[in-house]
Order: sequence, then C-alpha cells, then structure tokens
Amino acid sequence: MYCFKPKADYSRLDFMLYYCGTSQVEKHQSWGPGIRDYYSLYYVTEGSGYLTIDGQDYTLVEETCFLVPPGAIVNYKPDLLNPWTYYFVSFNGEHVPEYLERIGLSEKTPILNCQNSKQIETCFDYILESAKHPKSADLQAISGFYSLLGALCDHSLPQPPKVKVSNRQSDYIRQAIEYIETNYSRPITIEEISNHIGINRKYLTKLFNERMDNSPKNYLIHYRIDKACQLLKQSTLSIKEISHSVGYTDALVFSKIFKKVTGTCPRKYRNTHNAT
Repeated sequence: MYCFKPKADYSRLDFMLYYCGTSQVEKHQSWGPGIRDYYSLYYVTEGSGYLTIDGQDYTLVEETCFLVPPGAIVNYKPDLLNPWTYYFVSFNGEHVPEYLERIGLSEKTPILNCQNSKQIETCFDYILESAKHPKSADLQAISGFYSLLGALCDHSLPQPPKVKVSNRQSDYIRQAIEYIETNYSRPITIEEISNHIGINRKYLTKLFNERMDNSPKNYLIHYRIDKACQLLKQSTLSIKEISHSVGYTDALVFSKIFKKVTGTCPRKYRNTHNAT
C-alpha cells in the first residue's frame, strides 16, 4: 500500500489522495462494521465478496467497482468459497460528490459494473507506480486518479440501488459514533450519548450489538485507546496528560484499561514505538 504525503495545500484542490493499494495489504481482506471520514473506491479484479452500507446488502463480483462513502456504516468481506482480490484508493476533496455523480456513484448507488477492466487496472497501477518518483509522486498519482475517473465515466454502468433497511436505526448509530468521536475527551457516559440521540440506553446498546457487533461502551473504550496510542507515538505528553486528553480523569484507571486493550502498559507502548 502507498500512503500519500501531500507536498502542497490540497484544501483548495478537487482531490487529496490518502492511500492506494490492493487486497493483499488489508488484513483478512475485510473491514467493519464501522465508519470512515474519507471516501474509498474499490475495484474487484477476481472472485467475489459482500458489502453492506447502512443496511443495504450487495454481492460484489469480478469487474465491479464499489464506493465506501464517509459517515456511512460499512462492512465488507470476501466470499470464503471464492475470495476476491481488488485495488483501492482513498481520497477526499471539496468537489468529490460532483465528480462521483458524473460516474454514477453515490451513497445511494455505490456499485458500478465496469466494462473495460484492463484500462481501469492500468490506472490503479499508474497511481501505485507514482511511489517510484518521490519528487513528483503527488502529481503522478493525481494524474493517474483523474485517468481512473475518466475510465470509470466512460466504461461503467451503475447498478440500481436496493431498498434501504432500517434507515432510522443506522442514523441512531451514526449519531452515537459522531458524538463519541466529538466528545471522547470528556468523561461521557452511554446514558449521555443515548439522551443526546433521544433514545433509550438499552435500545442503543441493542442496536450496536446487532449492527456493529459491538457495544457502545466497548466502542468508546477502543476509540479512546486508539487516540491514546496516537498521542503516545506522536507527542511528548505525560501519561497523566494523555489520560485526561482521552477522557479519563484517573491515570491509574486509564493505564489499567490501556493494558487490558493493548496487552501492555502506556509507558512500555511508548518506548516500543519510539524505538522503531
């Protein structure tokens, strides 16, 4: 997988590329359920798999392109009897929806049947090859990405959307996740989250268990610990300061939870990752 490091301010450009790669770099070739804050575009080259977006289920086959939009509850996985291989590229940008609309992709129509697989694969390979040109990698990659969009625009037929299932339930979960990601640095409770959404705490827990295969409490804990891991690797804040930064007023409690989730204490985690 290639991780892009922009050399310019992309905030005024149409696209900012984040990652590009193949199914070989994604562990178990499956993901979710969860949400992302950027777009990802996938192209299945062989085999088949399954995609769920906010309650909609899709079967994905060879020469199918699918979109994972930001903010949607997404889960995808390979068909165990005929596992897929794919390319993917992750991106964001001010005018992304307009470009995707020209292709026929959106959250409501996330699937495309593609007619010119060789040209599409060539575009992905060109983006990946940009890593060999460090001085111009960003320019080479964005050139390949525009070519990819052009190929999809010319050679793709949109798949009719399926009827949404339990849209309101998906909205509840999305609101809960957004509240957690905005307020995790405070000592919030699941009761507070459910009150913010306007539903019962037990109902929220039931929805999470059914749709996310996780409880809201466990999601909050892991989100906080993920943020703590980032701070341990990227900052010089003390353990106590990091504890407060991710919503724990007691550093001892934080350390116990951190070790339970990661298998090691915060200090050892920092020393290990700073040494590499």
